[in-house]
Amino acid sequence: MHRSNKVTYERHSVRPLRRLLCGEPCEAYGRCGKAGHVGSSGPHGVKGMKGSMGAPGEPCKAHYSAFSVGSKKALHSSNYYQTLVFDTELVNLYNHFNMFTGKFFCYVPGVYFFSLNVHTWNQKETYLHLMKNEQEAAILYAQPSDRSIMQSQSLLLQLARDDQVWVHLYKGERENAVFSDDFDTYITFSGHLIKAQSEG
Repeated sequence: MHRSNKVTYERHSVRPLRRLLCGEPCEAYGRCGKAGHVGSSGPHGVKGMKGSMGAPGEPCKAHYSAFSVGSKKALHSSNYYQTLVFDTELVNLYNHFNMFTGKFFCYVPGVYFFSLNVHTWNQKETYLHLMKNEQEAAILYAQPSDRSIMQSQSLLLQLARDDQVWVHLYKGERENAVFSDDFDTYITFSGHLIKAQSEG
């Protein structure tokens, strides 16, 4: 009998508290008031321990490609297009320029700068093409004249992997020639990478 009275007491005492928390009218305590102001923030907690060092990143990769070659051999036109082959290697990083074929091979895709310099021959036409793969990218031309002069051509090219760049002499429809001798380098062909494609 004593246990039954205790249960009844707890049941009657909890119900008004539940109504109070839910905002319901309560005969014992009346209606709930408005919520009070938010209290101030508590003190900051203790600073945590420093995390462990992360894994090292990949090293920065620099890309280079450059060449500069020359020729002491004079050129004369024939019945076919002649690829210029050079006999003097001034700069040839990583051997990207093939001295045997006279062609530059692109191993690092990107934007390249090329320049070609030749010496014209008196009373003869000078007619060359700077080639990208099988297409003429630029022409170097000088009309026949009583004076021989240095003539140059330069350009930028966007190259993909395995593209080739070289120079050829136009075939002999006219007397076409480039001057040089065994003592000085009159013909030069140069190129270098300006920006690799991987750099974005």
